[in-house]
Amino acid sequence: MSRDRTGLDVDLEVPGRVRAALVGHPGQVIALIGPNGAGKSSLVHALAGLVVAEGRAHLDGVDLLPRSAREREVGLVFQDRALFPHLSARDNVAFGPRSRGVARREARHRADGWLERMGLGDLADRRPGQLSGGQAQRVAIARALATEPRLLLLDEPMAGLDVTVAMALRIELARHLRDYDGVTVLVTHDALDALALADRVVVLDEGRVAQQGTPEDVAAHPRTPHVARLVGLNVLRDADGFTSFRPRDVTVSLRRPEGSARLTWSGPVSSAQQHGDAVRLLVGTEPALLADVTPQAANELGLAPGREVWLSVKATAVSRYGHDEEGG
Repeated sequence: MSRDRTGLDVDLEVPGRVRAALVGHPGQVIALIGPNGAGKSSLVHALAGLVVAEGRAHLDGVDLLPRSAREREVGLVFQDRALFPHLSARDNVAFGPRSRGVARREARHRADGWLERMGLGDLADRRPGQLSGGQAQRVAIARALATEPRLLLLDEPMAGLDVTVAMALRIELARHLRDYDGVTVLVTHDALDALALADRVVVLDEGRVAQQGTPEDVAAHPRTPHVARLVGLNVLRDADGFTSFRPRDVTVSLRRPEGSARLTWSGPVSSAQQHGDAVRLLVGTEPALLADVTPQAANELGLAPGREVWLSVKATAVSRYGHDEEGG
């Protein structure tokens, strides 16, 4: 007997770790972002039934909390993939359906279908140790989807992959998620994952929801330093709202700048790294700020870690937004 697919409605607390509310509609991808320790993985593990949680968690109208992890219609991809090393790729994928009562032949048939979709059909007999990191992560995703879950949980699926492999997997995952009619919750540290894969972004900070909205809205109006760094902006919290500006709009000098209509700060250079055709500085002001300078300027000013500098921004380069906008 089928039931209405109403999606995900959550207001959960994992004591001492995270308290968050989520609403996800069928076919929607929700990205959870935030610094280490913010509670992202704790929330995902609570939804999967791997940690004790309190509150409400309804999936298509069914309360998940009284159910064991095996009884929930949830697929989970762990950050470390957690494949069984002694099983082939086929049997790893078949394990999920088998654990839910699917006959062995049907489970293996379903596994072969998913491996073909993931471009791994010719690797079905290989064990995880014989696969590359990207191939192993595709197997883990196939294993989760083979159970036909109503909720798909992806905990840092690109972690540990090099840039090229991660980009290929991101494109492939986006294609599969377009055809998936359940709710997906994606934990990520990468702004590109959120922009490329998610319909909605939820920002966690110190165990609480600090902001939520579309990827474009969150990127344009970050409310935490972590999100600001992810999208390459500086953000300051004021009494009446937030102020943001781009690193390329910051002027770096060794002396205090003169003139009006400027915001100014001083502090030591914490780091200097190549960023496209610029050098991106992280400066230990209060709060820490980003500034982009040309390689020539970095050399002429001696902008190495420890160098004391002044930063300034013209008032016309600053964007302001209030607490009353979504997610505040």
